[in-house]
Amino acid sequence: MRSRGFTLVELLVTITIIVVLAAISTPLVSRGLAKSKQAACLGKLRNIGVGVESYLQDNNRKMPPLAASRESKEEEVKVLETELVPYLSAPDAFQCPADGKEYKKTGCSYIWNSAVSGQLASNLSFLGKDGRPQAIPLVADKESWHPEPKGTNILYADFTASSDLKFTTSTPGTSTP
Repeated sequence: MRSRGFTLVELLVTITIIVVLAAISTPLVSRGLAKSKQAACLGKLRNIGVGVESYLQDNNRKMPPLAASRESKEEEVKVLETELVPYLSAPDAFQCPADGKEYKKTGCSYIWNSAVSGQLASNLSFLGKDGRPQAIPLVADKESWHPEPKGTNILYADFTASSDLKFTTSTPGTSTP
């Protein structure tokens, strides 16, 4: 008796099944990878929040006077990544895992809400959200790197990090969340 190998048809059917399974799993894997990067980014924002809280304890509860961001690492400007370094232990604390270019160029994947610079943490005001730290953004992704519809992560003044937009602007006479 001779052993029989695969026929051409059996081989083509097997290859087709493998290709179909790969085509189905690729979007799932890439979506899962993007979600894991978003979760890691939220963790980094929470750590930045811990750094801001430590800064506040050392500076009479006054928010750091920072520019929103800088154009390049060579620019001499007080920004998040230069002023909070002593309060954060990880050297890559300011790099979002989904950021492929901004961190290399500027040293930070995040942007500071310069409207709160110099304000007392207990009396923050931003777009009419006085006294509502859960609705006042402090730090956010510079770009929408994460999966839609919530592509940007934000650290709020109550030091929670989320991809949910918790602040809005409104015209007089309308209510806001």
